[in-house]
Amino acid sequence: MSRVWQVFWRFLLLGCTSFGGPAAHLGYFQKTFVQDLKWIEQDAYARLIALSQFLPGPGSSQVGFALGLKRAGLAGGIAAFLGFTLPSFMILYYLATSQIGAESLWFNRVVHSLKLLAVVIVADAVLTMQRSFCQERRTLSIAVISAASLLLFPSLWTQMAILLVAACYGVFQRPNADNQRTTATEKIMPHLGFTLLTPPFILFIALFALLPLLAYVSDWAALATAFYHTGSLVFGGGHVVLPLLQQSLAQAIDLDRFLVGYAAAQAIPGPMFTLATFVGADLAPQARFIGALVATVFIFLPGFLLILSVQNTWESLAQKPRVAGAVWGINAAVVGLLLSALYQPIFINAVQSAGDFASVLIAFFILRQFKPPILALVLSFIGLGLCV
Repeated sequence: MSRVWQVFWRFLLLGCTSFGGPAAHLGYFQKTFVQDLKWIEQDAYARLIALSQFLPGPGSSQVGFALGLKRAGLAGGIAAFLGFTLPSFMILYYLATSQIGAESLWFNRVVHSLKLLAVVIVADAVLTMQRSFCQERRTLSIAVISAASLLLFPSLWTQMAILLVAACYGVFQRPNADNQRTTATEKIMPHLGFTLLTPPFILFIALFALLPLLAYVSDWAALATAFYHTGSLVFGGGHVVLPLLQQSLAQAIDLDRFLVGYAAAQAIPGPMFTLATFVGADLAPQARFIGALVATVFIFLPGFLLILSVQNTWESLAQKPRVAGAVWGINAAVVGLLLSALYQPIFINAVQSAGDFASVLIAFFILRQFKPPILALVLSFIGLGLCV
């Protein structure tokens, strides 16, 4: 039980301070759980990132859920989700039921300063992961090409294509892979077949199929269906939630109000999927808290069920030579994707003046050279925001 509480409090702190979106969250996780606490090795953490790239759902929250699972079992995974999501849930529920927030000058200043901190954290993560996964010319080339491609052609399809090409390249070009060839179908298919028979995967399919039927007799089931299907189909992280949810709920919610919630979800710490909290509260005016709770739970649930379904299989598959080669390529590509995210959307949305850039440079130097606790940096940037 002590491990479960430890997981909860660590993720609660991150949920209060993790500004910057999914890429920044992965940086915060890497700094906290790989470098500082050493809960997981860098290679294992990279495999979790690679897994989250191929599954629908909230990428950074799935990684956090998996970290909690590894640390303290299913209770640890749930504790990680609750801790990381609770702050943004409370803020967005408050904003949905009040008029205070975006017009507050001090609020905007603090948010801006913490966005600068996100630049520092992600830059640190890019450098650390580059040193781990891009130690040769080929992997460094994958990272650079991936970053350049996504910067020039920013879209979900570009990201998926980059990961697919990097995985295929790794399967056939990874060093020593040719010397360890086995019959792929003979070794890999049993693992995939076992995944399809796990209770979490069966529950994932059952909910996807049955919720729309229940929607005809229950408004709550209709609400759950919209968010569950969105969570099942979102590849590429929180930003992709916007078009999918808007299409699902076009007749149910005012577009201007929807965009207010989306803007708020980007401005606060924690997962962007908690946009569902804001929208759920709006869609259930007679029971706003229940609406927010149902929407939030059901948009996250598909991704977590898939993590439970494939995590053990993925760990086994990742040891196979060809799969290990794919992970080798994906890890290098992820460095490139993180590098592109450092510029867009993180850097260009945070750094708005020479003074901002100077703050980022100084904080990055302090972080790399003196390695202060994340909390110290967070408090420093909050103080900067209140004083400027």
